[in-house]
Amino acid sequence: MKRMNALRIFALLLSVLTLLPLLSSCHGAKKSHDFDLPEQFDESKSYEITFWAKNDTNVTQTRIYEKAIADFEALYPNVKVKLKLYTDYGKIYNDVITNIPTATTPNVCITYPDHIATYMTGENTVVPLDSLFADPKYGLGGSDLRFDGPTFEELVPKFIGECKIGGGYYALPYMRSTEACYINVDLVEKLGYTLPEKLTWDFIFEVSAAAMEKDAAGNFKVNGQKVMIPFIYKSTDNMMIQMLKQKDAGYSTADGQILIFNDTTKELLEMVKNPAGARAFSTFKISSYPGNFLNKGQCIFAIDSTAGATWMGSDAPLSDIHESEKYDFETKVMTIPQFDVDNPKMISQGPSVCVFNKEDSGEVLASWLFTQYLLTNEVQIAYAQTEGYVPVTLKAQQSEEYQSYLAAAGSDNDLHYSVKMDATKLLLDNTANTFVTPVFNGSASLRSAAGQLIEDVAKRMRRGEKVDYEEIFKEVSALYRLDQIEKGDGKRELGALPDGSKWLIGTLIVIWLAIGGYVIFEKCKKFKKKDLTS
Repeated sequence: MKRMNALRIFALLLSVLTLLPLLSSCHGAKKSHDFDLPEQFDESKSYEITFWAKNDTNVTQTRIYEKAIADFEALYPNVKVKLKLYTDYGKIYNDVITNIPTATTPNVCITYPDHIATYMTGENTVVPLDSLFADPKYGLGGSDLRFDGPTFEELVPKFIGECKIGGGYYALPYMRSTEACYINVDLVEKLGYTLPEKLTWDFIFEVSAAAMEKDAAGNFKVNGQKVMIPFIYKSTDNMMIQMLKQKDAGYSTADGQILIFNDTTKELLEMVKNPAGARAFSTFKISSYPGNFLNKGQCIFAIDSTAGATWMGSDAPLSDIHESEKYDFETKVMTIPQFDVDNPKMISQGPSVCVFNKEDSGEVLASWLFTQYLLTNEVQIAYAQTEGYVPVTLKAQQSEEYQSYLAAAGSDNDLHYSVKMDATKLLLDNTANTFVTPVFNGSASLRSAAGQLIEDVAKRMRRGEKVDYEEIFKEVSALYRLDQIEKGDGKRELGALPDGSKWLIGTLIVIWLAIGGYVIFEKCKKFKKKDLTS
């Protein structure tokens, strides 16, 4: 019996020891080790690498991926690239996270630095690229490359800088965009306004309020329709982030401190509160895609990515609405509204490419070669021409082919669609005014929380509910577990542990107390028995 009790105690102790690594895994991102390239790429060995990429309904982009793969495989016949397409970056992110524990991540993945920071919580998951950049044979512009790839100096400094995480490079930029305001000029002027040279938030909200006037039949006077949402913002994440940046207010620090719950944030939410309640302002999550409303004459200011320019305007080649619903109007593309027009600030966004570590260094090298191939002029220029993206290399931007493409703006409503070209030039002219937010494990959650603040205020106002900013702060923080985001030193406060970890610690404490109680109980029984027999 005593042996059985001892075994039970031993089993409990063993369980505790087994669970301890789970606790330690909650602390911070694991740093990836430097990757050592093979001396020579082994062409006698066959490699199959997987490439996860994002595409919506633009079949031209799919064909560009397929052509890039075919051209790459012709250069490296021993490498086969398997393409898997997703309709959403979030789905790529979720699948990568799911596959990390089973070591079934893709070889190459189009993603965002915020996501990469989370991937790096895995053990040596993402390949650090600093040493690969500089490799004389297979690095950027290397001597043994079979294609004319860019050197490090030929990458746009702003864009490659966005791929640095914790002091090292973990990605290459693939395409870049920013946000633009697509405007129905006709409706602005019908309301008696003239577009300023540079947009301000006050101007947009003032015009939007004026557009809500109705006639006796219940139609909006400005468009004669039953529907009018003057101002729709596609990404409220970006809206809040950019407003805070323009105000030089807190968002987060580079080491993961959360600063967003401040008085300036309350002021910004107060600014959108009444327009949201009056239905003069709405969001994609509430009302759906702004481009459709814009093209029907039911929206005046539609803010979306420059990468969505081919969906915007009367002649938009990718417009989703029926011909009978289209509203003929002049479209103007402008930078997003500012608080200080002399010091514009707008977000830089767009996909990057990371490489995942594998046991076979030759397989990783094959992945790295393909990743670089995506930065050749052939791929960069072709992909940039599909949307309002800009190439991420100076090599492509300054090429004769790309300059000729820009010069032909407006010559047709397809490849050179004027709205798309204006959106492209907007970013080219404002690259120096763009910014990115700090990247750390949890920064993706913070981005979502930023937008959720606006969504919550808008929804409450539409329902006629009370808006309590402190309550909203608390709810959003809990929803996205912002109190659990790691600090820069890789540690957490005890109060910032995930709920699961807190439960686990509590369980362990209970187990230890039970063990202690059991031991004391057995000793008491033993002493009591001795007293009775003495």
